[in-house]
Amino acid sequence: MGGLSLALKVGDVVEVLSAEEILATLDERGELDSLPFMPEMLRFCGQRLTVHKVANKLCDTMTRTGMRKMEDAVHLTGSRCDGTAHGGCQTACLLYWKTSWLRKVDGPPTAEERVRPERPLLPLLEVNTRKEPAPDGEERFRCQATELLRAAPELLPFRDLGQYVADVRVGNAGIASTVRTLFFGLFNRYQRLSRRFPRALRFRGGLDWGFVQPGPHTGPAPTGTTDLQPGELVRIKSKDEIVATLTTKGFNRGLGFEEDMARSCGKVARVTARVERCIDEKTGKLLEMKNPCIALDGIICDGVYKSNCPRAFIPFWREIWLERVNEQK
Repeated sequence: MGGLSLALKVGDVVEVLSAEEILATLDERGELDSLPFMPEMLRFCGQRLTVHKVANKLCDTMTRTGMRKMEDAVHLTGSRCDGTAHGGCQTACLLYWKTSWLRKVDGPPTAEERVRPERPLLPLLEVNTRKEPAPDGEERFRCQATELLRAAPELLPFRDLGQYVADVRVGNAGIASTVRTLFFGLFNRYQRLSRRFPRALRFRGGLDWGFVQPGPHTGPAPTGTTDLQPGELVRIKSKDEIVATLTTKGFNRGLGFEEDMARSCGKVARVTARVERCIDEKTGKLLEMKNPCIALDGIICDGVYKSNCPRAFIPFWREIWLERVNEQK
């Protein structure tokens, strides 16, 4: 069945199997190895795509246990979830593809998306996009993101050096970037340990690398609405300017500003979306944002502070953290 024995690397070209072939790999929950195949993935059936990253691990964003080990899965270039079967969720997660749903091929990727008329998977997949309703009757969704801890139950400790060898071997990261990631990991572990020391003995207050301090606000953080729209060009403000908008717990209206986001401060990018809804991975509930967030083209989490995690999250930005750039005509 498809790619059971595939040993894929970054840059390999694969073809997504037909809907019928993928159906043969799924159980009654529409899953393979506890990983759902979702309706949003059907549009890629028959396409040839390039392996963007080998999904050998992932960071646990639900229970914060660290890294988890994933088996026989990859991320493909240009294949993000569009949320159409999950209430219009705009998180735009990079999809997970089990190698059993793929075949390795020679030749270039498909230039244009092919529409496949057959949809034998759709009823099975649609019914499995929902969980049992919440106690208050609220609708709850089920997707790859909500089920990742089931699909990747094994913890992957930072000290497991084999994961970094694998990162280099499959092309997820180079040697230099892997050494840098190891340094950041060791440094941050020392910093967390140093928080037990007297304040005078701590380096930069025991902050993780990136040195994002909590903000000054003990009450509601300031907000600003500039009505940014997709296609507009913006500059991400400096770290100091953004920190000045945070609470003492590091949030602005519930949205955190983290060290990996600080690496993008000063960059110029185009707005791709005003994010108004996203699925809560823990509960499966669709959250409606009172203050829309902004997604930016090409600004992703590259895993440099998270053991080379290949999930490639798209960070959300408050409008108050961005400033318009006037384009020269």
